Amino acid sequence: MIKHLNIVIKGKVQGVYYRASAKEAADRMGVTRFVENQKEGSVYIEAEGTDEQLEAFMKWCRIGPDRAVVTTVDITESNLADFKSFEVRKKSIFGF
Repeated sequence: MIKHLNIVIKGKVQGVYYRASAKEAADRMGVTRFVENQKEGSVYIEAEGTDEQLEAFMKWCRIGPDRAVVTTVDITESNLADFKSFEVRKKSIFGF
């Protein structure tokens, strides 16, 4: 079954290639949707995939790329949006 997760990652996660690395991980795992930086310094991800795909992706999100220091990962399940790819967004959907 396909699920949709909203994920907020906090810590040293901006300026460390977290978004680009998240896209690489998502593409490798077959996860779709997007990743973007937030104004307050966190990274926001919406991810869609199977339980197995999302479990592997969440494991990656808790560690991130080499230069990241992840302190908190908040996850909420949401409605499916049925995206076909994973993208890095330059501007927040919240207008930041």
